[in-house]
Amino acid sequence: FSLCSVTLLPGLTPIYHTARVFKAPSKYVFDVKDPGTHMLRLHFHRFSSPQLNLADSKFHVLVNGLVALTNFSGGRSVGPKVIEYLLWFNSEKVEITFLPAEKLKFAFVSAIVVISAPKDLILETAQSVNGDKVENVEGLNKQAFEVMYRVTIGGPKVTPFNDSLWRTWLPDDDYFKSKEGSNRVYFGGRIKYQEGGASREVGPDNVYNLARLIESKNASIPNVIGGYQYLVRLHFCDIASISLGLLFFNVYVNGHLAYKDLDPSAVTNYLLASPFYVDLVVDAGHSGIVNVTVGPSNKSMAYAVDAILNGVEIMKMSNWMGSFDGTLPAESVLKCLTRKIRVGFLLPLIALVCLLLSLSAIIRRRKEKVKSVLWSKLPMEVHEISPKQ
Repeated sequence: FSLCSVTLLPGLTPIYHTARVFKAPSKYVFDVKDPGTHMLRLHFHRFSSPQLNLADSKFHVLVNGLVALTNFSGGRSVGPKVIEYLLWFNSEKVEITFLPAEKLKFAFVSAIVVISAPKDLILETAQSVNGDKVENVEGLNKQAFEVMYRVTIGGPKVTPFNDSLWRTWLPDDDYFKSKEGSNRVYFGGRIKYQEGGASREVGPDNVYNLARLIESKNASIPNVIGGYQYLVRLHFCDIASISLGLLFFNVYVNGHLAYKDLDPSAVTNYLLASPFYVDLVVDAGHSGIVNVTVGPSNKSMAYAVDAILNGVEIMKMSNWMGSFDGTLPAESVLKCLTRKIRVGFLLPLIALVCLLLSLSAIIRRRKEKVKSVLWSKLPMEVHEISPKQ
């Protein structure tokens, strides 16, 4: 059933004023014209109404056999929560299933967005960084990702209004380890996108025309969940050099060298203010940290820029069980839910049967007692009774 918020918060998008609530397993089905990577956004906003408080929800979400969320309750207590996925669909349908996690719980959603992603949004190949070993990873474009962080470096927040794919890029102030030895730079000219490099769909102008110039090793360090692999996308655009061939720097992930003596001029066919990005697949391990670092190389020149960074995206890859949240596949989540429903249904049924049996036994005993009183055999021998008695 649908639910409306009584209190309308000022400035809140109208999609968060209502929600669809599910007290039983429910499914949305969307048609997909072309197979490929699609962007799926699930919007949640917990509000309270006289009928229901959405904070009391607890549910699972499945998407085409992938476990997107388990035991979810709608995210933050204040303000909306948006969860974004990049998923490969080779079928003509996208099925999104909402499952209440417990008998007395329910599921809800405020809005669902499904977008066909540009072909170049996820490339087929990336560099895997495992310790000091760097090797190619193939088939990346057919993987499933959950966007954990999308950060613009050195600039203000980029809203969906300024992004062709309606994304939000947060400023790096909450993630940057140390602002010492760095300064911001702004570029007022035209960003020169090239074929084969980053496009406006990969990153908007507002990400590439701002950056941090790094004079020493610094890092953006968001907290992530251990036990998963992550796709780390680093955005670069040399908007600071006064000439070509002056900028060289190293790129590190979790303290391991990913790129040595990276030369933006060579990558962009010797064109300044031309954006590009690198994709790195890393393992967060048990530390729960992905440490991204750029710093000067041995080729860095005096009085030149030591390193530059414009944006960082971190995306969680689904595990080998096809899950973003836990170690159970979709089939097991459904079985566990079915088992809980059966147990929840059988226990009252068993109690009712026991109650009926008990009542039946009590009634039978009473009938037998009444029968024994009414039909008791009278004594055959009667003694004489004196008048006095």
